[in-house]
Amino acid sequence: MELRHLRYFLAVAEERQFTRAAARLHMQQPPLSQQIQELEQELGFALFLRQPRGVELTAPGEAFAEHARGALRMLEQGVTHARRVAQGRVGRVRIALTSSAAFHPLAPAAIRNFRERYPDIAIELSEINAAEIIEMMLQGRVDVAILRKPIGTPAELRFELLAQERMLLVLPLGHALVGKRAISMDALVDEPFIFVRRPGAPGMYADFIRACEARGYTPRVVDEVPRMVTAINLVAAGGGITLVPASMQRYQQESVRYCRIVGDEAFRAPLHLVTRSTTESPAAARFRTTVLTFRNGKGVERR
Repeated sequence: MELRHLRYFLAVAEERQFTRAAARLHMQQPPLSQQIQELEQELGFALFLRQPRGVELTAPGEAFAEHARGALRMLEQGVTHARRVAQGRVGRVRIALTSSAAFHPLAPAAIRNFRERYPDIAIELSEINAAEIIEMMLQGRVDVAILRKPIGTPAELRFELLAQERMLLVLPLGHALVGKRAISMDALVDEPFIFVRRPGAPGMYADFIRACEARGYTPRVVDEVPRMVTAINLVAAGGGITLVPASMQRYQQESVRYCRIVGDEAFRAPLHLVTRSTTESPAAARFRTTVLTFRNGKGVERR
């Protein structure tokens, strides 16, 4: 039994006549009669009572028609759903963010915009460090990501700039440098720095470290932590100082002070959208297009 048999049968059942059903199906009447006879032979019972001026459904024919209509209706629904999946309007997108990326207002705003535009796409959101994100994307466990500045850009992944902002020093309350409009690099020679571990945020501090080395010293790193919020918490506890993107200055404002560095235009924290170059799901492709369009509407932010 094939789907065409169901369509032929229902056309005859609704028209109550082979000639009209054949015209509706754009075929000749004899082949249609033959197809119905073959269907009846396969089912093992008569579907129609043949009469001089048409046909009537038998009792089993009535029962079969109900289920045939349901089967075709489910098929149509399945086709419609699959088409929406192919168009990226239904499905699932797995999004990963680094903690510092999550603080940038563009990230939650873009995700919220996507959710409002495509409510039938489920969003799975996770917050992990950049190294884990890259690994999970290469393994196919994450569809898209928003992160800062990875040290490596595998060919399998596509990195697109969403925004840039300056980096700020984070100092504990009472620090001798608090209150200065901008702090010089030379004033940081003996300061104890807390950085996010290099595998977790490998590219974030590269420009700053190179700038220190150009001045004849290497930053004294006293601690390395998995996330920037942890670094800020340690600064608040008096464990040292750190450097973070400007959008994070909303965090721990009562316990730390955020300060600019002289010449801070050299220290920029980019925000990237990361997607797979190939094997991209329709929902992930839709997310990428939506976020880039949203970014263009907002402009690339430079704080």
